[in-house]
Amino acid sequence: MIVAVNTIRVKSGHVGEAAERFQNPKGVQHAPGFIRMELLTESLEEHDELKVCTTWENKEAFQGWVNSDAFKQAHAHSRPKPEGGPAEGQAAHGGQPKPGAGIMLGAKLSVHEVVFTYPDKP
Repeated sequence: MIVAVNTIRVKSGHVGEAAERFQNPKGVQHAPGFIRMELLTESLEEHDELKVCTTWENKEAFQGWVNSDAFKQAHAHSRPKPEGGPAEGQAAHGGQPKPGAGIMLGAKLSVHEVVFTYPDKP
């Protein structure tokens, strides 16, 4: 079993707004080998952080999700828009910003093997 942790730096005071993006998963819950997702938050002096923790049966299951079309669609909002397209976080039609748009400062992914859990319950 592994846990993938995506640590996302967010402008101070905006962690709740950024967390809204994760309220309704966009397919990860259906990925083969997915076990659970947890969202942790922390307010630091210079910025806030979200830690998106997903637990998987194994590394291959996680890699399958990362390489899937569903992953690409779920993360399309974080990709740079083509020149002349809508600004980061703007909807293609209507121009309304997506929750959390413009407040993300960066992210770092780490993958950890689970050695044991206590108590050992599902």
